[in-house]
Amino acid sequence: MKYTIIAALVASATAFTVPKVEVPAAVKAAVAGAAVTAGVAISPAFAGDVGAGEQVFNANCAACHAGGQNVIMPEKTLEKAALDQYLAGGRSEASVRTQVTNGKNAMPAFGGRLSEDDIANVASYVIATSEKGWDE
Repeated sequence: MKYTIIAALVASATAFTVPKVEVPAAVKAAVAGAAVTAGVAISPAFAGDVGAGEQVFNANCAACHAGGQNVIMPEKTLEKAALDQYLAGGRSEASVRTQVTNGKNAMPAFGGRLSEDDIANVASYVIATSEKGWDE
């Protein structure tokens, strides 16, 4: 009896399976282009809150990185060009998150001290500020 009920449930569940539909690359590109034209920002899901990131930065990072500088290794600043040159993985939020989480060389790891959201937020702040310039 149990097997009959299980078989009936499995059979009815497979009857409601929705087939997977592939969206052509051209359609994806058209939608992205329309979104950009309409002024809708398309950002990765991991993007953090820049305003909250500034607060995290000021409380945890500014002692060594005030104004986007680096008091320990002066050539490795948070300026756009330096991030492109020195940051493992290049200038991206993902690379900043990795560096902040794990630390490197003289920089301590903040993975045990800050939440994942705080780290994502500070990464967004660093990348956004490096884009517009730390002096502004």
